[in-house]
Amino acid sequence: MLAQGFSISRRTATAATTAAATSLRWRLQPTYNRPLSSTSSESSSESSPTTESDEDQQHLIERLKRKQAKAAAKAKAKRQKFLGLAKAVDRGQFSVTYQPGGPNGDAFQNKSGLPTLSLPFTVLGIESSCDDTGAAVVRSDGIILGEALASQAEIHEEWGGVVPGLAKTAHEENLDQVIELALSRANLTIDEVDAIGVTVGPGLEICLRVGCNRAKELAIQHKKPFVGIHHLEAHILMARLENPDLQFPFLSLLVSGGHCQILKCMGIGRYSVIGGTLDDSLGEAFDKTARLLGLPVGGGGGPAVEKLALEGNRTAVPLTVPLLQRKDCDFSYAGLKTNVRRAAEKLVMERGVELPSELPRGDKADIAASFQHIAIRHLEHRLKRAISNVEDEEIKTLALVGGVAANMELRSRLEELCENHGWSLAVPPPRLCTDQGAMSAWAAVERLKLGSSDEPDGQDVYARYPFSLSAENNQDS
Repeated sequence: MLAQGFSISRRTATAATTAAATSLRWRLQPTYNRPLSSTSSESSSESSPTTESDEDQQHLIERLKRKQAKAAAKAKAKRQKFLGLAKAVDRGQFSVTYQPGGPNGDAFQNKSGLPTLSLPFTVLGIESSCDDTGAAVVRSDGIILGEALASQAEIHEEWGGVVPGLAKTAHEENLDQVIELALSRANLTIDEVDAIGVTVGPGLEICLRVGCNRAKELAIQHKKPFVGIHHLEAHILMARLENPDLQFPFLSLLVSGGHCQILKCMGIGRYSVIGGTLDDSLGEAFDKTARLLGLPVGGGGGPAVEKLALEGNRTAVPLTVPLLQRKDCDFSYAGLKTNVRRAAEKLVMERGVELPSELPRGDKADIAASFQHIAIRHLEHRLKRAISNVEDEEIKTLALVGGVAANMELRSRLEELCENHGWSLAVPPPRLCTDQGAMSAWAAVERLKLGSSDEPDGQDVYARYPFSLSAENNQDS
């Protein structure tokens, strides 16, 4: 649903499906290739007769096979129908390294002008990196004057994940309305804002282009300074919007649907990744668990898992904390996802149902609570190593940012961890952890204050947009 009455109808979604050329990493309800017990076909005539319980088990096995075959055939037909629309998506083969200020943060360039920095100035921020269309007007003193957000959760729900082509079409249909609403709530016109910032990567390229192209048009037409925003940096800097006293350097844990990183933050445009995921992000693990349990995933599976976990016992399902023996700060969630699936399969057999989504609510709540507990425990272990690695430096603050940072259990446990180490925790309010226009606007404010702006004509977008290491950290590594 769109903010303040905007909506996207199913008819619009259907039209977008037929019109947009899309790429879909198809996610299916998993099928289970578990060992099946049955009586041997070579049993002699003297063998004991089949018991009633054996017949019941065999009947259940056959039902499972039929159910799985039917689901697989249905999914295959739906997938093949959709594959014809997956030809025109930019696969994101090209990327650049993000380092606008150079290794030492002293090489920022003013390419498209600057607002009057001696006075409070306003920035219109635009966000379209994935499935939310956001715009906001933020003042340079950190006040959000007006914002609007169009969610596409209902569109993507039936597909079990974000469909890039549908997301692109929805961005195109709603971006201008969202911008107008944000400006209206700020009581400003486009001519009255002082600069424009827009997310240019990382993200879905065909979605990024919608927001970037519109921002470039507005900047050129209205002669406004333009800033291309790194999406992950924008998440990090939101901690400074809500905590004005947060100064560099600090440590940041960035957890979202596509990223899981620990970064040493030295300044605007200067970030060193000291820990990252070896496979899946935490947000993706939450999404996969939500799908496994049949929970809604249109707006991300994390909130649904978190809500269900409140009803469960976090020690009911035995799960192992990943990478306990490793001495680095990296993450891994692939093994945990597998263990969760196996635990669900075991309960499926014990309860005599056919799919994890059909388990009693109490069982699903226990799975959700146990998964969330171990997933956060993994973060805690890696963060303790990261904190010990920087204990000789002047860093004493952890910024928790990204969409998963809205998880209240995670926030509570990391606050306790920081207190135990004599650190402070800086975290935005939950609504500013997820993607929205204010993050692009505030990141642009931070860049503009350093005398840095970009040239709109030459601005591209990047599906992959890695941080570079500073010269200092390249020497250390």
